[in-house]
Amino acid sequence: MAQQPINPGDVAPEGTPGTGENVCPRCGGSGTIDDGDCPDCGGSGTVIEGIGGA
Repeated sequence: MAQQPINPGDVAPEGTPGTGENVCPRCGGSGTIDDGDCPDCGGSGTVIEGIGGA
């Protein structure tokens, strides 16, 4: 199975245990900044972040 590329705002590839999808903090979930794709989320409006904690 080929690994999906991750965006700069992602901490890990999608599906990694201990991570989940969240709204991109840079673009606020719109996927755009200044009429172009958000560089952190790649235009999706979401990023993969770590969840939980000890």
